Amino acid sequence: MSNTNKNQATKVVTGEVRFSYLHVFEPHAIEEGQQEKYSVSLLIPKKDKATLNKIKKAIEAAKEAGKSTKFGGKIPANLKMPLRDGDVDRPDQEEYAGHYFINANSTNKPGIVDANVDPILDSTELYSGCYGRASVNFYAYSVSGNKGIACGLNNIQKLRDGDTLGGRSRAEDDFDAVEVEGEDEGMDDFLN
Repeated sequence: MSNTNKNQATKVVTGEVRFSYLHVFEPHAIEEGQQEKYSVSLLIPKKDKATLNKIKKAIEAAKEAGKSTKFGGKIPANLKMPLRDGDVDRPDQEEYAGHYFINANSTNKPGIVDANVDPILDSTELYSGCYGRASVNFYAYSVSGNKGIACGLNNIQKLRDGDTLGGRSRAEDDFDAVEVEGEDEGMDDFLN
């Protein structure tokens, strides 16, 4: 099997997911002293069986690929897995209810496009809470006695807006347009 085919077996383009903890324009370190990475938590609806099946197959392919390179010839029974249940692991976060989630990251900046596959350059256009698709790749790791399957972030496509997560609102949602009296007079004073 060529390297390309191995990579294709571990690569998934999701169906529509919701983005949470989104850091794709600037790298971010979770804890001080850690390497900064581009990252996102992908909230996958439990009813999206097609995406979940693709992810499970890709994880199995990553296990097989890592068997000889990372796991010493056999797949350990206690691997850390990337696909987690939001109802179990994040019961205190309402947006995770009814979803599985995967934390994907990369040291390389992901490609970021809109529904028309036009690049998104304005970081305010993509935020935690909006919906889209992600291209990810699963791979085996063995670091300091920890063994598992991780999820690498390739690219992101925004499909639609959603309620902002994390309590932050958008300025255009907070304010109405206001006509300011004497606006032109002040500009004349400023320019003189």
